[in-house]
Amino acid sequence: MRPLGNMLGKEIRELLTPATVLPIVILAVLFGSLGGIIGDVEDEATRPPIIGIVQQDGSELASYTALALATTSEVVYNGTDIDEGVDKVAAAGGTALLVIPEGFEEDILSNRSGTIEVYWIMKGTGVLDTISSASLDGLLGVTDKMLSMYILENEDMRASVNVTTALNPTIKNETTTFKGQTLEGISPSSISATLSSQNMVVPLIVLMVVIMSGSTVIASMGLEKENKTLETLLTMPVKRSHIVIGKLGGAAVVGLLMAFIYMLGMSSYQNSLQRSAGLNLSDYGIGLETLDFVLVGLSLFLAVVAGLGLCLVIGVFARDYKTAQSLTMPIVFLAMIPMFVLMMKDFATLPGAVQAGLFAIPFTHPMMAMNNLMFGDYTLVVAGIVYEAVFATAMMVMAVVLFKKDILVTGRKKRERKKNGAS
Repeated sequence: MRPLGNMLGKEIRELLTPATVLPIVILAVLFGSLGGIIGDVEDEATRPPIIGIVQQDGSELASYTALALATTSEVVYNGTDIDEGVDKVAAAGGTALLVIPEGFEEDILSNRSGTIEVYWIMKGTGVLDTISSASLDGLLGVTDKMLSMYILENEDMRASVNVTTALNPTIKNETTTFKGQTLEGISPSSISATLSSQNMVVPLIVLMVVIMSGSTVIASMGLEKENKTLETLLTMPVKRSHIVIGKLGGAAVVGLLMAFIYMLGMSSYQNSLQRSAGLNLSDYGIGLETLDFVLVGLSLFLAVVAGLGLCLVIGVFARDYKTAQSLTMPIVFLAMIPMFVLMMKDFATLPGAVQAGLFAIPFTHPMMAMNNLMFGDYTLVVAGIVYEAVFATAMMVMAVVLFKKDILVTGRKKRERKKNGAS
């Protein structure tokens, strides 16, 4: 039985390695986080929206509408000044300021739908960021039905208001404030719908570029060790730094080509998406200029170089091609984490600790660069590019140092065997 036990223990030790356990742990954490996010979605959807109300019309229908809105939401401002109301709602983390203008009842009694002016305060483009505005849209629909019932139950009003107006007594005039810009005639849901495909496609393309480039570098290291070509290369009169730069340079050129092709495709995709959606964000001053595309491409290129440097450092510990394949998993998960998080929440609306964690991942920056540049937020994009450059440089330096160590050829396993044999 002892030989069987030894064989069983050997197989368990071979299979139960950090390279195999770490991906499972990270996957469990990701699914646990997604479960928490889904719970947050449910809590956010059932929470009353935070609003402000400005009633400029003192009529009966206007007062009833204001009362109906107040009973189903949390009102943090009830006054007469629109600018003050927007500031109060924004400070309270609210969703919108609702204004019932003068002539509201007069329009309805004249068989014209009364206007409710909605000043949206958009927090972000993630799924969780737009739930509150969707809830308020539902609240406005309920208020519209309550107002219809009120009109139909009032004999005097029913006599002067036709059925069409009675069933649709209000319309919305929407203005959205987002990242310092005021966009008239557009709602957060329209902006989010237009950007949702972009928010999903951009991270997926970044993920694919990272996977293809990174797995190539790590697999190359594993194959060179397995075929003993790395040992031959190291015996040649070539500086270790030149070897590292050559490996990263070749992969970086491929990464740059991928980034260029990606930017061309993304530019065409964005234009066709806006045409199909029927909403051209450039009409509202939201779009990308030539410099913006250059910055996005540079951010993607540096993310690829940083990822390649990290893959080269990890590839040093690969004993053969088989172990090299498993070592690509940490890189994949590093790219998946910001992809899932940024789909759910805008970077600006995340807690500080989560922001710091995402900022430390170089793959985060190209994923959010396009959205930030579309709304003129250059600070975060430039800071991300600087960080990516520093991270890539640090990985290159670390790779050079590791290429000068014996572990590059001997590997941890062989070193442990020698030590055990000597004892």
